[in-house]
Amino acid sequence: MTTNTEPTRSTADPAPNPFVDNLSISAAGSDERATELRAAGTRRGWRAAGATRGAQKAAQRKSGLFSGIRARRAANIAARPVAPGKRGWPGKGGGSAVIVDSPPEWRGSSVQVCGLWPFSAGSGTPVVGVPLGRHLLTRGTVCADPVTWFLKRLINNPSGFVLGRPGLGKSSLVRKMAAVLPAYGVLPIVLSDLRPDYTDLIKALGGQVIKVGRGEGNVNPLDVGPLAARIGELPEQLRRKAHADLEGRRLNVVRGLCELSGSELLDHEVNVLSTALRLVDPALTGHAVIADLQTTIEARPDALRAIVQDRGEPGRYADRTQRLVDALLTLGEDGPYGDTFARVTSEPMMLDRAVSFDMSAVEDDDQVLQAGLQLVCWSYGSAGVSAAKYLADAGLAERRVYLLVMDELWLALNAATFMVDRVNAITRLNRARMIGQLLITHTMDDLVLATEAATKKAWGFVERSEMVFLGGLAEGEMGNLTKVFGMSRREREMITDWSMEGTVNPETGQAEAAPGQGNFLLKTGKKPGIPFHVELTPAELAIGNTNAAWQNLQETWSSRETTDTEVGA
Repeated sequence: MTTNTEPTRSTADPAPNPFVDNLSISAAGSDERATELRAAGTRRGWRAAGATRGAQKAAQRKSGLFSGIRARRAANIAARPVAPGKRGWPGKGGGSAVIVDSPPEWRGSSVQVCGLWPFSAGSGTPVVGVPLGRHLLTRGTVCADPVTWFLKRLINNPSGFVLGRPGLGKSSLVRKMAAVLPAYGVLPIVLSDLRPDYTDLIKALGGQVIKVGRGEGNVNPLDVGPLAARIGELPEQLRRKAHADLEGRRLNVVRGLCELSGSELLDHEVNVLSTALRLVDPALTGHAVIADLQTTIEARPDALRAIVQDRGEPGRYADRTQRLVDALLTLGEDGPYGDTFARVTSEPMMLDRAVSFDMSAVEDDDQVLQAGLQLVCWSYGSAGVSAAKYLADAGLAERRVYLLVMDELWLALNAATFMVDRVNAITRLNRARMIGQLLITHTMDDLVLATEAATKKAWGFVERSEMVFLGGLAEGEMGNLTKVFGMSRREREMITDWSMEGTVNPETGQAEAAPGQGNFLLKTGKKPGIPFHVELTPAELAIGNTNAAWQNLQETWSSRETTDTEVGA
């Protein structure tokens, strides 16, 4: 009989569970507990004991972590500000703003905002000149024009240049200046209005609109303005200076017309032309015409024979002056331009009011005549203003300030390679006499001419302009603007974004306005540009719609579609 030597245990006593009882054992009794585990434990018991001890330590760590979090939360609540910060309430239930919009800005004089003082800020841009529109970033009013900025010594000479793709608001920008400048005592003179863009505005200002073209009106290339005849009243030294200035302008325009009709004149032909002009109208009266000039050359006066070096041979004189005579015949009444340049000026320019030369009677496909008229009107207007300044300097006439607007520059430059020299002579003389001028074209590609030398001269028009207004341009249409004006990457991106076309509205079927319409970047040298949007008043919008003809056509089509729908119904 086998005897059970294993100790017996009362059923009343609970079975020992060392793995649970161990939770209350302190670290001091760890050796005794280890002995008990060795006595009753199995492999499985050892693993369970280890897991229990690990759970105990994890529970202790967790309790400490939460107590730390609770302590930090209590400290944050105690330190919470009584007012929100610049970005709002932080923390749970609050939520600070990631982007803080700048508040709207309003401008006013010190009298108007005196109740808000000193809670106001100074202007970021000079509030000097014509108010053109709103700054695209600060929403402040942007004021600028070449004449006022020059008078306030913000720029060195009163010259500006406007660049931008068609339909993006170049004419609106210039009309904005022309509409406000008379209130400042500055008279705008638009020397070439081809569409026309400025006729309604000049009439609204009480100005003079001179129509030129075949069957419309004449501009005499030998005429240097209505005040030129008074040059003899000037003091001797000033008279000689003014006389040489106007003679140079007259020679430049007649030479340009002759070259436009044929080829570039030779040196001796230019000398003959210069002397013949002095012979036919020495007093600059403007009464002599192209036919008189031709007759004077064909009469073989001694002064011209000496220049031609005919050596007493009539045939040699005729041979050396034949090209010049042929060019003058082209400008006569029987030539391709009719009587446009062949008669005295039909309507003299008035220098006491705004003026516009309306060339809209000339067809768009007759670009040679358009370029010739541009050259003559630019020279005629510039010479007239220059004569007025000489008389004012001597106290013989009222002093007035003018801004000459020369639109569609590309047309004159692309008529012939040498036209850039004629235009350059006009603009250079204007800058020397401090006559305000504003040149306008589409892109820098318009100034890329047949030769590299001509292109550099054309680009010089922009480089020498103190103010440049840049509208929407594609990346490849900027030419040397980046180098000359130190344009940043952001400025370039801004201008190229403005050049994008508007999308078509699927509901109306009409194209929306281009995103960059009316946006310009004003650059003065390499200083950071001023981006702004031109804002027109209702009165300016009423007289400044350059697409009125197209809109009238669109309204006609719409009315026809409505009529067709009613008939079909």
